[in-house]
Amino acid sequence: MAEVRLGIIGLGNVGSGTLSILAENGAQIAEKLGFPLRVVAVCARQLSNKKIPDGLQGALQTTDWREVVNHPEVDVVAELVGGTTVAREIVETALENGKSVVTANKELMALCGPELWDKAIQKGVNLAMEASVAGGIPIHTVLREGISGDRIVALLGILNGTSNYILTEVEKSGAAFGDVLAEAQKLGYAEADPTADVDGFDARSKLAILSALAFGQKIRAGDIFTQGIRRITPIDFQYAHTLKHTIRLVCAARQTAEGLILSVRPALIPQSTILAGVQGAYNAIWVRGKYGQDTFYYGRGAGPEPTGVAVVSDLMRVAREIRSGSPERVSPFAHEQLAEFRPVSVLVQKRAYYLRFRVHDRPGIIAALAGILAEKNISLDAVLQLPGDNKTSLPFVITVEPSTENAVQDAVEAMNRLDFMAEPALALPMETSL
Repeated sequence: MAEVRLGIIGLGNVGSGTLSILAENGAQIAEKLGFPLRVVAVCARQLSNKKIPDGLQGALQTTDWREVVNHPEVDVVAELVGGTTVAREIVETALENGKSVVTANKELMALCGPELWDKAIQKGVNLAMEASVAGGIPIHTVLREGISGDRIVALLGILNGTSNYILTEVEKSGAAFGDVLAEAQKLGYAEADPTADVDGFDARSKLAILSALAFGQKIRAGDIFTQGIRRITPIDFQYAHTLKHTIRLVCAARQTAEGLILSVRPALIPQSTILAGVQGAYNAIWVRGKYGQDTFYYGRGAGPEPTGVAVVSDLMRVAREIRSGSPERVSPFAHEQLAEFRPVSVLVQKRAYYLRFRVHDRPGIIAALAGILAEKNISLDAVLQLPGDNKTSLPFVITVEPSTENAVQDAVEAMNRLDFMAEPALALPMETSL
């Protein structure tokens, strides 16, 4: 059977990993497909510092992506540049030219993936995006095909390796957040500008994509409640451990009677759960189905080779379709059409909460805080105070019985106005449904 020819745009970490796998594993890929994949064009903004693997040096090498998407021999374009401007133009132009597209671009697919899929259908080509979320975990395939017969009721995950690395290092070493972040940047785990990772925006895009697959709704990332991890300190882990919990940046999607509730935020999770054991830069996704119950998926969330495997696997799947001439394609969003998403506020959901305070110590503090909780109809569960001698910024914790987010936020706003508060209170939900 004739070869399928590829054009690779973007030779950063993911693009370089993809090329290496195609070169080193080409023979086995051909054995699995029954035909070879051949790279006929590669593109990068700068080629002088890029190493093209042996065996692929005969491909067109260009700094102009248009030469790839307009190349008459290219059957499939891999868009691996990231972002939502040039990348969108690349994908749209490739589809317009009748070329299938494989992408690892979470921001783009979260922003306009369904519209791009509609364009692919109109042109009779394919669009694949397995590498856009949790690079080393085939979670798209799981949701799109593996458990597609189930009805998903909840999905929780750790989807940002940088944040998970930082949190687990703070937990293990007791070092301050800023020190661990600086070390992560030095090691290459965090970008020079870490905003997308530590403030939850990267994870938000990934949750938007997975929620579309799981629940069949057109999710806008901006509709997802999002909080980052900058305020988590070593003392929070000490208190969490006292409660037999740990802290992770949790991406959550739950189907409720009110509708679909989505959030990205740090939360306490029981140490006894499998999700609590996810360390370092690893990702994990826990899925609950109405019929199949619980399943769990774990692996590396990023890196040249794990993400490159996802890209190459997508290239193989698209190549099979091209060579078999199959007119039936499974939507990358697992549903023929996505319904409009009507956001349901996290304010309506009930959770137990962990409230951490730093105060200027004096008599009557607990009574004042408990009075505010009572006013908001929130039941106090426990008060914890580890030994400390800093009376001007004394930390302690109150846990409360399951209450609405709305009530807890109102209570925290009132507490923050009290004159003994050294800093605003930190409120974290306690996940007990895992």
